[in-house]
Amino acid sequence: MTYVPIFRLLQKQAAALFLTCAALMFASAAHAQAPGQKAYLIGPGDNVRITVFQNPDMSTDTRVSDQGSITFPLIGAVEIGGLTTGQAEQKIGATLKSGGFVLKPQVNMIVTQFRSRQVTVLGYVNRPGRYPLEDQNFRLADVVALAGGLSPQGGEIVIITRVRTGKEERIAVDLDSAFVFNDLGKNIDMAPGDTVYVPRFAQFYVYGQVQRPGQFRVERNMTLQQALALSGGVTLRGTEKGITIRRRDVGGKMETLNAGPFDRILPDDVIYVRESVF
Repeated sequence: MTYVPIFRLLQKQAAALFLTCAALMFASAAHAQAPGQKAYLIGPGDNVRITVFQNPDMSTDTRVSDQGSITFPLIGAVEIGGLTTGQAEQKIGATLKSGGFVLKPQVNMIVTQFRSRQVTVLGYVNRPGRYPLEDQNFRLADVVALAGGLSPQGGEIVIITRVRTGKEERIAVDLDSAFVFNDLGKNIDMAPGDTVYVPRFAQFYVYGQVQRPGQFRVERNMTLQQALALSGGVTLRGTEKGITIRRRDVGGKMETLNAGPFDRILPDDVIYVRESVF
């Protein structure tokens, strides 16, 4: 019968979709709950568009230099690095007024490309790439949402790599804990230069007298009984007695274990179902 594997396949797809939807909702909720979040600070490499009301000849599209400055008509170089768009508007307006160029300047600025504050998302997500941190309150959920959520092959554990005080840090985060179980402490703040890597889901292997030998996804708290059901069950020639699991110990050495139906399955386990002697 095939209803068990079909059910497990649907269950996997539903789990991946749930994590993706949870990340999207968690990201939206995080922003909705932070009305006082810090505004984006302009940085080197950003592209900005500046307009001055009733002065179309002053409209400017420019890139912020490595020194944090731009060149603006009539007033020349203006340092705006580290300012919010509102602060930059005020600074340009004040300079135009003090120079006698515009009596009552109304300056508007928008950031058209966020290049100074980006994170990289790699691995099993739907849209890997580099994404801008458009404000200073982006968390892991926001970044996963920007990348389109996990692909069906994405695992529950993600790795965040970052450099702090000259040292590289690697942080493993359990997405189930962060999103599904609402553990806010694991939905960590993201910073420019961070890299989020989503590895492929953990797998185990089954061979011997089962209906469909092969590799399968390790589900949370999976038992041997569940693993056998996922592989279609034991064949008529097989036996559930004397099933063994080959597993690496903490030192990396392979060991063979006798397994019972309720023993837990770990990543990279190899299950062998032997043929009945009768």
